[in-house]
Amino acid sequence: MTSPGACAEPVDFRSAVDSMHQARIRPEIEVGSIRPPQRLAPYSHALGAEVRQPEPDGEVPTDSEGSAFGRLILLHDPDGHEAWNGTMRLVAFVQAEVEAALATDPLLPEVAWSWLAEALADTEITALGGTVTSTTSVRYGDISGPPRAHQLELRASWTATGIALAGHVEAFCEVLSSAAGLPPTGVTNLGVGTTAP
Repeated sequence: MTSPGACAEPVDFRSAVDSMHQARIRPEIEVGSIRPPQRLAPYSHALGAEVRQPEPDGEVPTDSEGSAFGRLILLHDPDGHEAWNGTMRLVAFVQAEVEAALATDPLLPEVAWSWLAEALADTEITALGGTVTSTTSVRYGDISGPPRAHQLELRASWTATGIALAGHVEAFCEVLSSAAGLPPTGVTNLGVGTTAP
């Protein structure tokens, strides 16, 4: 999907978009195309992602946990952009509800940023920057949900030096998985009451 009024898509942009849809994503994460923001670049494409958590056992938790979603936007300017240091800019947003103990940890921003830096380590990028924010909300009155909610937000952008972007999508989903508290791929959480053999 391109911004309104855009001419025929450049080959590099089309190839980059196609490669984004070739990313290998773990089954707990649902990914699909969404409407990209307008007028940020001549060409843009966006993916939305959401972590599907197992249904709770009917109890209302005192702390929120596990809800996480995000979006990854590809911006392309064939003429390049001085601030981007390239022609392909990726913009990521991740929001996740986290446990109280994690939300109050002063190292949470550094840890969350390290998730992104490590996930992107195998990709070719430049000009990486962003912010990490941790907030706590308290619900009153007739608002449904847990009494206290703790959220982590990560906003970041970087420039891809190539047009093969599957690894960038996989890195973004890896950060989303970490923020949601999912176990590493191939590892299963043991249920309560489960004993080791």
